[in-house]
Amino acid sequence: MTQPSFGVIGLAVMGENLALNVESRGFPVAVYNRTAAKTEEFMSKRAPGKQVTAAYSLEEFVKTLARPRKILVMVKAGKPVDAVIEQLKPLLDPDDMIIDGGNSLYGDTERRTQDLEATGLGFVGMGVSGGEEGALNGPSLMPGGTDTAYKELEPILTKIAAQVDDGPCVTYIGPGGAGHYVKMVHNGIEYGDMQLIAEAYDILKNGLGLDHKQLHEVFSEWNTTDELNSFLIEITADIFKYVDQDTNLPLVDLILDSAGQKGTGRWTVVSSLELGVPIPTMYAAVNARVISSYKDERIAAAKELTGPAGKYDGDAKALINKVRDALYCSKMCSYAQGMALLSKASEEFNYNLNLAETARIWKGGCIIRAGFLDKIKNAFNENPKLPNLLLAPEFKQTILDRQNAWREVLATSNQLGIPVPAFSASLDYFDSYRRERLPQNITQAQRDYFGAHTYERVDKPRGEFFHTEWAANT
Repeated sequence: MTQPSFGVIGLAVMGENLALNVESRGFPVAVYNRTAAKTEEFMSKRAPGKQVTAAYSLEEFVKTLARPRKILVMVKAGKPVDAVIEQLKPLLDPDDMIIDGGNSLYGDTERRTQDLEATGLGFVGMGVSGGEEGALNGPSLMPGGTDTAYKELEPILTKIAAQVDDGPCVTYIGPGGAGHYVKMVHNGIEYGDMQLIAEAYDILKNGLGLDHKQLHEVFSEWNTTDELNSFLIEITADIFKYVDQDTNLPLVDLILDSAGQKGTGRWTVVSSLELGVPIPTMYAAVNARVISSYKDERIAAAKELTGPAGKYDGDAKALINKVRDALYCSKMCSYAQGMALLSKASEEFNYNLNLAETARIWKGGCIIRAGFLDKIKNAFNENPKLPNLLLAPEFKQTILDRQNAWREVLATSNQLGIPVPAFSASLDYFDSYRRERLPQNITQAQRDYFGAHTYERVDKPRGEFFHTEWAANT
């Protein structure tokens, strides 16, 4: 067997599947896991006959690899990544490279890139999306960090990434923490997408009374449309088909309604606040997961707090179509917010992001892959400095054509007592963005009244500030 130059540290689900993906594309691989039993299990069950070399110490692992060594680290984000890097540093030679393929915070990746580049090593912080199946068969890859390290990795990454009509779903994202920043925002959009789908489901099930077979039919039909064709809609349709063998009930109805989170959604919200970019759909999605975790309190509150509990008694088919339109309009707002955040981060951190290329590499492999990403790619190709996706001609006209249905869905949901925080946040974002004048003039007057914070005037040039002694006039 040819001596491998590519190695994987960490043989949990993603690590072992990425290792097998690399090997299947013709690149021999070395593997190491801190727990030897895990390595042995992997070698005996999944690697027989494959060009995979097992190592049982980091020293043995590094000696196994040909230079320049390319080492993919797939361990838990945070301190475990730092620990592995510190163990590897004295064992490596200049021009060797470490790739962090976990969901690391972009600030940590910035620090690690600077630290390792100073020692002559390359570091790539690479977002990986696609879950277990994507890791094995072709994920979306978002590598950032040392550009020369990426060039060494490019022949491998372009082979293992998902393949779509316009190329592999990988590109060099940018320096420092750019790759992990883009992956973080990808996950923020994913949070928004999932919450919007959950709200559509809630309206159709609890407002309209559709059963699991009807829900399967609706989501399957939506997945055939240009607007909503996507991985998340596809798997949602599949979920409604699954019947629990023990109870003969739809399994989804037996799942506890308390959602978890791994942190990337929260990080996206924090970064947006730091950069001053509104992403209300994602805020709503994170908050919805948080409030869902208050299960015991909600059970108690349900016995004391009442509200509407009826069913929709209008035209069912018409409401289903309106929910579809509301979902698409809200989805557009979520992506618009994500792209606006990436644009601001690119400017703030000197990432020099290509938003058209970012949308392109999300077309395959990743969790948010969707048919309309091609339209997003085209929008930014036509105008790389597009300030907001909602202003792209195709998206603008779509929302203008469908906003009445969107508004009716929110009104119906409110009347039925069904919470739709992400639908509402998306419409509020659209309405706020499209209005020339918002009520923050009163906010500025209040701030000046109690804190002398000053204000600008509409009849004076921007940048000229005024203060009024408001109490003197009372």
